[in-house]
Amino acid sequence: MTVVEEICTITAKGQTTVPKAVRQALGVGYGGRIAFRVQEGSVTIHALPEDEGDPALQPFLSLLAADLAARPGDAVRPITEDLAACMAALADEAGGGDPDAPIAGEVTL
Repeated sequence: MTVVEEICTITAKGQTTVPKAVRQALGVGYGGRIAFRVQEGSVTIHALPEDEGDPALQPFLSLLAADLAARPGDAVRPITEDLAACMAALADEAGGGDPDAPIAGEVTL
C-alpha cells in the first residue's frame, strides 16, 4: 500500500485545501466528496462514492435525443463568434477554472 502524507494549513475560518497528491490517491476530483473520521485521537479521510446523480438528468437527455432524431437538420446549430467571444471572456473573468488554483474569498459548503 502506498503511503501519502501531505501537510496543509487550516485558515482562520477552519478551511483547508486537500492537497493534489491526496485527491489523486483517493481518486476524487472537482465535485468529489470525502469523509473525515475522528477515532481515538486520529483522523482518517476516505472518498465517498459518487452520487447516483440527478433523477431528472436521464429523462432530459432522452428528450434531447428524441428532439435531435426528429429534427436532425435544424436541432443543432453552431454558436456565433460573438457568443463564443463572450463565453471566453466570462471564463477568463471567472479565473479560468483551474482546479488547483487557490480559492479567493469566502467558501461555504
